[in-house]
Amino acid sequence: METEKKKSIKDWAVDDRPREKMLTKGSDTLSNAELLAILIGSGTSKKSALDLARELLETANNSLKKLSRFSVHRIQKISGIGPAKAVAIEAALELSRRRAAEPNEEENFVKTSNDAFRFIQPFLRDKQHEEFHLICLNQRNKIVSHFRVSDGGISSTNVDIRKIMKLILDAVAVSIIIAHNHPSGNREPSENDISITKRIAEAVAVFDIKLLDHIIVADDSYTSFSDEGLLKHKS
Repeated sequence: METEKKKSIKDWAVDDRPREKMLTKGSDTLSNAELLAILIGSGTSKKSALDLARELLETANNSLKKLSRFSVHRIQKISGIGPAKAVAIEAALELSRRRAAEPNEEENFVKTSNDAFRFIQPFLRDKQHEEFHLICLNQRNKIVSHFRVSDGGISSTNVDIRKIMKLILDAVAVSIIIAHNHPSGNREPSENDISITKRIAEAVAVFDIKLLDHIIVADDSYTSFSDEGLLKHKS
């Protein structure tokens, strides 16, 4: 029985090739698989770049959100995607995260816990380990500095209060917001979260700096210590 020879992308009609389709019809007309195929560039003797892209998406249940959590090593588990292709995909995903995390000037002010969450979420979303971040604000509650203070394991991270104080004083901050993520998706604060919040609040109060909030990011939801009444400022 004669087997049909598999066509490569070069054998497709011009309008069906991802690169040509983007040039002639625009990037918004391409499927997620076609966009990934452009990043992958070339396939193997048995699979086209689009086949590899579809296979990669299937391992992420066709979810870009889940794919964004894949490491370079995880992406390379797809036969035909080597280090160079995996790095290109991871770089594109990281650029997407950074773009989402880059606020406009109008969005640089924090008036509510949701403002703080929308600013910090892109930095902490999709992380498979805990990270602790510091947001410094001026008298108008405009963000003047943002730092990743530390990172750690799946369920905890070490926080050096002396390092935090130096960053705050160097930024000449009037108030601060601290934030960290829970990779488990559980947004409830732990005893350690409550303890470190109290210690930081007491440390900054010595310099007449106010801790406005502590945001716990859990995927697309969050807990605000301020909203929950977990912050007590001395008058």
